Amino acid sequence: MTLEFLFQLFGTTVVVCPAILLLLFGTSTLLGRPLGERALSRLTEGSVLCGLFSAIIVLVLMLLYDYRHVPIELGHWVILDEEHFHFNLKFVFDRLSVPFVILTYVLCGTIGAFASRYLHREPGFNRFFNFYAFFMLGMVISSLAGTIEALFLGWELVGLSSALLVAFFHERVNPVRNGLRVWTVYRIADAAFLVAAIMLHHLTGAGDFDLLMGTGPWPEGTANLSQTHALFVGLLLLIAAAGKSALVPFSEWLPRAMEGPTPSSAVFYGSLSVHLGAYLLLRVSPILEVSPLLSAIVVIVGLLSAIYGAMTARVQADVKSALAFASLTQVGIIVVEIGLGFRYLALIHIIGHACLRTLQLLRAPSLLRDYHEMENAIGSHLPREQSVWRRFMSERARYWLYRYSLERGFLDALLFAYVVRPFTKFFQWCDALERKWTDFLAGGESRESDDLRPHTFSPEDYL
Repeated sequence: MTLEFLFQLFGTTVVVCPAILLLLFGTSTLLGRPLGERALSRLTEGSVLCGLFSAIIVLVLMLLYDYRHVPIELGHWVILDEEHFHFNLKFVFDRLSVPFVILTYVLCGTIGAFASRYLHREPGFNRFFNFYAFFMLGMVISSLAGTIEALFLGWELVGLSSALLVAFFHERVNPVRNGLRVWTVYRIADAAFLVAAIMLHHLTGAGDFDLLMGTGPWPEGTANLSQTHALFVGLLLLIAAAGKSALVPFSEWLPRAMEGPTPSSAVFYGSLSVHLGAYLLLRVSPILEVSPLLSAIVVIVGLLSAIYGAMTARVQADVKSALAFASLTQVGIIVVEIGLGFRYLALIHIIGHACLRTLQLLRAPSLLRDYHEMENAIGSHLPREQSVWRRFMSERARYWLYRYSLERGFLDALLFAYVVRPFTKFFQWCDALERKWTDFLAGGESRESDDLRPHTFSPEDYL
């Protein structure tokens, strides 16, 4: 067996394992014969171990034979010669993708083992593992994507599974409403990503990262774009990364995502999904080098997100929201590192932070109980250090900052007033024009559905 054959075999196995898992789970559910808890757990364990083992073998072979860039082609699926467009499934193993895909398998395996016990006898056990398989496949594809189209495919799978798991407890209104809010923000990010992908195709004629980011292995590639084009495309990709990683100004959906089960909160907003935006910036980091202004904007967004996360984390009333905003603080710092050009430091920071935050979120359900047991053991509240801000800030300023942090920077209200409401008003105006035209054609009222009136009580009544 040649070395190229081994790379092709084990590299393909890394991608195929979660796809087979999703196929088994989805097929059994669609046929009305869902698998039992033990079968779901065993299949998940086998898929994770097989994929992880294959990824480690690829890493060992790359280290032994000094390979820094191993592309794997899985065929050309769409070829449009007239439009100079082709879509091929290409995956790349390099110094960025290999550590990230190994991290994905390690943390997904940990979450799978935890969830099989945490959700024992939960009515939605099968549904959770179906969404979990969607997520793992999306993360593996995003980690190894060699083309911007493949990255967008994995990006969409991660976003879909994320919104579905936020609304996991769909018998209540709040989880569904928050899941829709997460999905709305993801739509904005995905639209920016899609426009950036189209622009890259228009400017370079290809969506292959090897052509977009230069011929050198990561992180030594040089983008084949002018400074103006790099700024425009980079801003679109920054919007996509900000939406996916809850950076300012899209941070308001992060506490809403805590409505999902604790295992999904850990794997999404503590470890993997929340870092996917930073991973995108790392993958296209050669674009940042072309435009100093773009790098400065990335640093500013990361710094604002880190400060915002640090402030809001300190006033949260529940541990999951506090950990979510603490994650945002670290992700903001990671984005600053990327903007300053410290790519390896950012990658190491992602790996360390993801592992730590996963442990903290999985520990969260039993943390409060242990905290109360410690207080009962010592017979009083645990001592708390006085904040240094009391020495340098007036009481009025501290109250203002507290309210600002408690309201989460008023980002929710600002986005609704200046982004959501204009769109709503525009579509209401379009609906009014359509109504007048259909009434004119019908010679009277043209919509029988207008006689139906929605419920007048608040959704909060369902809680």
